[in-house]
Amino acid sequence: METMYPEQRSLGSRAGHDVYEVRPRKDRDGFDLMSKLFRYGPIWYAGPDAVRNAIAYAKYRSHFRSQRAIIRVLDDSGDLLQMHE
Repeated sequence: METMYPEQRSLGSRAGHDVYEVRPRKDRDGFDLMSKLFRYGPIWYAGPDAVRNAIAYAKYRSHFRSQRAIIRVLDDSGDLLQMHE
């Protein structure tokens, strides 16, 4: 059985793509990198380069898996700020 976090429900699947989302944490202490590919839940990033580091990891992981990455950076309300492919 796969655990689904409420935030992950908005992650859409596209054939041939790995989909990731970067969202601010509810406690305002950094950002979470989320994907259906992560077995144990989101990865937490903090610090001044948190978003950049999360995007870099998602791109690296997708390149390693030979899949194109779609990375969405969202704000507190869930609105799309940036999208990387």
